[in-house]
Amino acid sequence: MSNVFSESDFEILIATKDRSNLDFLLPMFPYEHFSAFNLLIVNQSKNKVLISDFDTVKVVNTDESGLSKSRNKAIENASKKIGLITDDDVTFAENFKKDILAAFEKTTNASVITFNHQRIGDSESQKSWITAFNHDQKSIWNVSSIEIAFKLDEIKKNKITFDEHFGLGSFFETAEEFLFLKSALNKNLKVRFSSEIIVSHPQFSSGKNEGSDALIYGRAALFYKLHGNFAYIWLLKYVFFLFRKKYIRFSEIEKKYKTGLAGIAKLKELTKNKL
Repeated sequence: MSNVFSESDFEILIATKDRSNLDFLLPMFPYEHFSAFNLLIVNQSKNKVLISDFDTVKVVNTDESGLSKSRNKAIENASKKIGLITDDDVTFAENFKKDILAAFEKTTNASVITFNHQRIGDSESQKSWITAFNHDQKSIWNVSSIEIAFKLDEIKKNKITFDEHFGLGSFFETAEEFLFLKSALNKNLKVRFSSEIIVSHPQFSSGKNEGSDALIYGRAALFYKLHGNFAYIWLLKYVFFLFRKKYIRFSEIEKKYKTGLAGIAKLKELTKNKL
């Protein structure tokens, strides 16, 4: 039995914060007005309320913080068959909706499909993959959250959520999309890659600042979550890797190692060592 999706089955789940009007949507959709799409906006703010006058644009205002909490709130409130995760600083490609729906119609047993994106100003896409394939535990390391689309009923039925300890605005500001996709694979859902470029994103990415304390802190915690006490050996090797690649100076090695240890300790505290 094949999937047949109409354009009304598609919903874009947008994470934003501190918004009081919808003007930020205008540059995101250069080819059609944003009201032509089903949007669900999660606006995280302590003092600003976002209101929509469009039937196609739903808003959830919350005083919570953290990107993963925003993603989970969007999944909880989503209502269409296909959901696309995105941020408030992207620019959508001309035919992105048709490309996404066509990919799900082509691969009927895929619960999640990831796509490709460009950095604004670049002519090349972020990924060199040109043919479709099924993701595995290795390939999902290279996925950005703004590339992820999914069948909502499959995600909800299998209770796939973002780990709220990880992601921007949380304790460990990295790897939330990897853990989301890993959860899907662990539930034996098919996670597929399709090569269409669906969106462009600004050049800067926190994930590229390899030697930052925040990234070392978060990656050490992630590796402990995945591999337990092997994380201590991995962390030592990782810090020396950063030194060899000139992301950090020799004088910083001890400090960066201790930063990673602090990340592991924080995750152990948060989870009481029950991972």
